[in-house]
Amino acid sequence: MSSPLKGWNILVVDDEPDSLFVAQYILTYHGAAVHTAIDGQEGYNVALEVRPKLIIADLSMPEVDGWTMLQMLKGNDITRIIPIIALTAHAMVGDRERALAAGFDNYLSKPLTVETFLRDLMRLLKDIPILAELLNSGLDEE
Repeated sequence: MSSPLKGWNILVVDDEPDSLFVAQYILTYHGAAVHTAIDGQEGYNVALEVRPKLIIADLSMPEVDGWTMLQMLKGNDITRIIPIIALTAHAMVGDRERALAAGFDNYLSKPLTVETFLRDLMRLLKDIPILAELLNSGLDEE
């Protein structure tokens, strides 16, 4: 069985070890090369180095949070086009709209679970035009 994520470089940025583990485990199982970081500064540095196809970033992290990392990434010519999905445990009414307005490409609520993570992620990816096109075509552009 071929996975639509096979060969994708994906960066997951989260200070919560359980979320990092679930995301890395599921994405790796489905053929993605997963890079991780535990705060926004490290995530920004990794993004510059590996230029991932997708970034999944927690909003609330110590030191440099996901909101600040988003601004850093969008302010850099190399990383500004990388789609970024916001990740948060504090899902409140209006949070999704706030994240989208800030420049995130979509929004995912924690907790991440083995049972639902891939399904939820694939649904979100279909709403991001550049990634939906890749999923539909099955092509992997580097």
